[in-house]
Parts: sequence; C-alpha cells; structure tokens
Amino acid sequence: MDINQFTKNTRIYEYMSASNPQLEAVPVMTHSCHLHQTGKTRIIPFDLKDKLKVNYPATSPNLLVSFIRVNKNDNINCMANSTSNAFYIINGSGKVYFNLDNYDDYKSIKWNQGDMIVLPHIYGNITFKATQDSAIYWINDQPLLSYLKVKPIERSFDPTFYSNQIMKQKVKEIKHTEGSKEKNRIGILLGNKETDYFEKGGSGTLTLTPILWSLLNILPANQFQKPHRHNSVALDLCVFAKGNGVYTLMGPELDDQGQVKNPIKCEWETGSVFVTPPGWWHSHHNETDEDAWVLPVQDAGLYTYQRTLNIEFS
Repeated sequence: MDINQFTKNTRIYEYMSASNPQLEAVPVMTHSCHLHQTGKTRIIPFDLKDKLKVNYPATSPNLLVSFIRVNKNDNINCMANSTSNAFYIINGSGKVYFNLDNYDDYKSIKWNQGDMIVLPHIYGNITFKATQDSAIYWINDQPLLSYLKVKPIERSFDPTFYSNQIMKQKVKEIKHTEGSKEKNRIGILLGNKETDYFEKGGSGTLTLTPILWSLLNILPANQFQKPHRHNSVALDLCVFAKGNGVYTLMGPELDDQGQVKNPIKCEWETGSVFVTPPGWWHSHHNETDEDAWVLPVQDAGLYTYQRTLNIEFS
C-alpha cells in the first residue's frame, strides 16, 4: 500500500510560530430591530461568517443568531443541524409545532411576547404559526456542529418553556431583596433538568442547555452595573430600553479606576442584538428613569462544563 496516501495531508509547524494562531477576532456588531419590524415572513440571519473567516453561517464561532419575522396567520419552518435551539418571543403570539421522534407525533406550545421556548435536536421542521405579527430571537449551536462536521444522534434535553410572567416576577423579587443594588447583575439564570445540580441528577452546569447559557437581567433606572468579563461570546438581546441613555461599554482592558478603558459604546435599542467578544470587559449603564431589560445568550454551557468560563468582576 502506498504510504503517500496517508502522508499527503500531513502538516508540521514550529511550536513558537504556531502555538497561538491568529484567528479572526469576534467583532463588535449589532443586528438591528428594524430588520424584523416590517416585511414578509422570513428568517433574517446575523451572519458574520466573512468576518470570522468560516465557511458556514455563524454569528460567533459556536452560535448562530437569527431574527424570525412571522406575519399574522402565516407560518414558517425552521430547521438547523443543532443540539440546542432557543427562541425568545420579542413580540407577537402564536403556536410552535415540532416532533421529537417521528413525523406522526407533533407537539405544540402556545407562545406570547416575552416567553422563551428551548428545543433540542428535532426530527424534521420546527414550525411557527402566528396569530398576530410576530418577531422571534433564535439562537442555535449549528456553527459548532458545522465546524466539527457532525450531526446529533439523540436529544440532550427535553423541550422546555419559560413564561414571561414567571421570569419577570422572579427578577423583580430579586430586585427588591436587601443588598440588590450592590449586585453586579440583577437577574435570573435559566436552567434545565438535564443541567441541574449533579446531586439532583443533572450535569451540574446549571445552564439553559448543555451548550447554551442565558440570563434575564434587569438594569434599574439611573444605575449601572460594573464591568465583568468571561471567555464565552455574549449575544445580547435588548428586551426593553426607553429611548437613548441605555448602553454597554466594552473593551479588552480596564483603567486605573476599574472602568473599561477606551471603550466601544453600544446603544441599547428594544429588539436589537449586539455582540460582546470573548474576554472583553463590559459594563451596562441606564441613564433613563425607567428600568431596562436585556437577555444575553452565550455558549457558556460548553465553557462551564470544560471549567474554562472564568467569569471575573472588576
């Protein structure tokens, strides 16, 4: 047998020149709410593959964000080669239909503004049917599977529904507890039975799915939340902000006062998404007289499991 057939793809690099390859950085960018406010029923990907230098749709190396617009009485099919799909209802109402094991066993979940639906690997399409004009924030881990060139063979968790009413009530309870103003974040982490504490039969990551992590965070009026950073990419949906005066400052370094040095400023706009690169310090600021809300989704489930998330506070 010709050994050349096994050596033709071999590459060997000198250690110091190749041990830290310079891949394209994750950019600071925004996916505007104006993209989903009008027009026909469609999926609107936040595709940064050209900036990341990858050959498949991606918003970050592991995750893909899209807006879904569904006009009243329309329906749309969503399909992704993914293990985790999170759908946050920006506005509107309707039902989602899906099947877990075969095409004859469809399940459905009714949804309204502010609800979140989290689905595992699904057999076939996920179909959204709207009873009024609707916009949906969709995050999945298809880029990770595209990079690995793999497909899921079974679901890693069961479908999970988080109601807007319960989520916001829990956040408000935390806001009114003693010492809440001193907390770096005032919010709730969304978990799942499969990622619960190890002693309760879960993986112990306490995350949305084995891959995804999500926080519903309130930014109180006339307050700011001090800088922190982590190794996962944050994809932040502004759930609500009153006009100008709500923003995030981000950058790779802190100054002598513990604030972000020479920051990039991202203004919050209700229904828009912005990207926070991995390892960057970021602080949230609300200079208005009304509470603001943000829903970051990250690939931090994976980082937590790997023991590499490394959250730091200034």
